[in-house]
Amino acid sequence: MAKGSIVAGFLAPHPPHLVYAENPPQNRVKSQGGWETLRWAYEACRESVRALRPDVILVHSPHWTTIVGHHFVAVPKLKGRSVDPIFPHLFQYDFEMTVDTALAELCREEAEREGLTAKLMTHPGFRIDYGTIVSLHMLNPKWDIPVLPVSANNSPYFCSLETGQEQMVKLGRATARAIERRGVRAVVVASNTLSHLHFSEEPNPPEDMSKEHVQSFAQYQWDMKVIELMREGKIDELIAVLPQFINEAFAEVRSGGLMWMLSALGFPRTRAKLHGYGTVIGTGNAVMEWIPSDEERQ
Repeated sequence: MAKGSIVAGFLAPHPPHLVYAENPPQNRVKSQGGWETLRWAYEACRESVRALRPDVILVHSPHWTTIVGHHFVAVPKLKGRSVDPIFPHLFQYDFEMTVDTALAELCREEAEREGLTAKLMTHPGFRIDYGTIVSLHMLNPKWDIPVLPVSANNSPYFCSLETGQEQMVKLGRATARAIERRGVRAVVVASNTLSHLHFSEEPNPPEDMSKEHVQSFAQYQWDMKVIELMREGKIDELIAVLPQFINEAFAEVRSGGLMWMLSALGFPRTRAKLHGYGTVIGTGNAVMEWIPSDEERQ
């Protein structure tokens, strides 16, 4: 079997509002549109995904939280209805997906080689979290590419930010080795918003874009600083500033998805492509893409 590789990484925020605004047939509630800047950004990502022709898409979501270890879905076929607990009036999504269970097993093996606690989720009725579903839908609404959902271990919150991020670095290395062993072309996706301070009330209707703006100027400045470092490929500076960014902007990347993805990519020095930035109830969302160079894939 040929050696597998990661062909791209995406920062893919998961506000359910984006699926709601798109009015796909899987979502049981309908909208009048909204958040077009972010949705158009995802349209560009969809074109990239189709052109890359990946065999599998792996997604690390902060809304599948596990306390003991890092978990990988290992059920070949999953279907059900996912309802956002905060926005049930926006997101009631009937999902159906094919899971690469062989890759899940290899990820577990490689995570254990890194000294991590790792488990397989084998419950046939497991309900996939909305973060995973939103990111996957926005990247590939056809759902015709196998996927592998990865849990967010609670160590960045339960232990410390430093401990949690160290675990995500190890998990990223393990994921890359598992992909190599599996012999597949893979896309790795960090399902994360950037700044995560938000409003506690929404307009009526929710898609009233005249009410949509960033929660604070300081938060916006932080988002722009971090985005610019990623666009310039200044990975060392990004890693150095992340703890302060996380603490001051309540950034959702604390959950580990971004660090996992960057680690799996080998902490690429290539410039990330920004497809779009926008706010959802005040949070900062950047849709970004990394295509590793030939040298970085070695």
